[in-house]
Amino acid sequence: MEELLEEKTTRSKIRNYLIVFLSLLLFIFAIDLLTVAMGKLNNDVAKEIIQATRNPFISLFVGLLVTALIQSSSTVTASIVAIVASGNMTLQQAVPMVLGANIGTTLTSTLVSFTFITRKKEFKRALSSGISHDVFNIFNVIILFPLELYFNFLSNTAEKLAKLFVSDKEFTGTFEYNRTFTRGTTEWIVEHINIPFVSTLLAIFLVFFSIKVMSTSVYKTFVLDTFEDINKIIFKNTAVSFIYGIFFTAAVQSSTVTTCLVVPLVANRKVSLAKSFPFIIGANIGTTITAVIAAMYKTEAAIALAFAHVLFNSIGALIFLPFPEVRNIPVKLAEWMGKTSVTHRIFGFAYILLTFFIIPFLLIYFSRD
Repeated sequence: MEELLEEKTTRSKIRNYLIVFLSLLLFIFAIDLLTVAMGKLNNDVAKEIIQATRNPFISLFVGLLVTALIQSSSTVTASIVAIVASGNMTLQQAVPMVLGANIGTTLTSTLVSFTFITRKKEFKRALSSGISHDVFNIFNVIILFPLELYFNFLSNTAEKLAKLFVSDKEFTGTFEYNRTFTRGTTEWIVEHINIPFVSTLLAIFLVFFSIKVMSTSVYKTFVLDTFEDINKIIFKNTAVSFIYGIFFTAAVQSSTVTTCLVVPLVANRKVSLAKSFPFIIGANIGTTITAVIAAMYKTEAAIALAFAHVLFNSIGALIFLPFPEVRNIPVKLAEWMGKTSVTHRIFGFAYILLTFFIIPFLLIYFSRD
């Protein structure tokens, strides 16, 4: 009986490993397809989108709104990398969109906290945990967006870093494809469909699908059996919690998955919000692995965008992680918001609607030229 169970477990693990590998291949293929399709897409709609992204505020809120709607910053940032690689968007236009995507992705963990709404004490702690991720990313954008807006701090630094990993040619902004092993197939598909907009939609669907499959399979293979058992070790101290946050999120390629795991732990008093917060900061860095994979074999600009994503989250960690006083600011604000939402239930719903949907939509609408 035990041998049968072991054999079944082994087969299940092998199947999961195979799914992880195939989903990674599909992801690389989907990104390449999106790059080729976007390169062919040269119609009026594409021009309007590109024109709109010249306004960095619109870029920021487009990134936020789109990510909030499809609930995957990995999909959004990987897609932006592909668009930059295709030459339809500059690095400076793309960076604010990635910053917005970082805020948009925090919606899920906040929504997860509403599953505790019938239990006051648990709901207060759960919502505080969910909102802490939002608050951290919002503070991060408040600090770094003006530096990017006025000095191109992130994009210029990322360009310099990208030069270390590619040829010594000057960064000119010209885009030439470096062929991947999937390029022949993707070009054949785009040519046979012969409608770039349809090819682009297909590629976006495949990117989203591959990330979902990859995150689910990696979660089942590497995280599910171990997370509950070692949560006491994970949150032992700030540094360990931070490193585990990076590791788990890089493994499942979704900060949403890992931060949502934390919400029930905080709600049920298994860990305090203050101890779980470094894990959330680590998760923010771990999620950048998707952009790095998407940038592989791509142009210097695409690699630079991946670096800009890593820089944004790493600088945020350097600002908040080392100093307990600074680290406590988002934690205390999140706790206050959780407490207020329990007293006035409308506050929590209003916060979600305003932050993730109404304000971004209105700002995009009224900021149009």
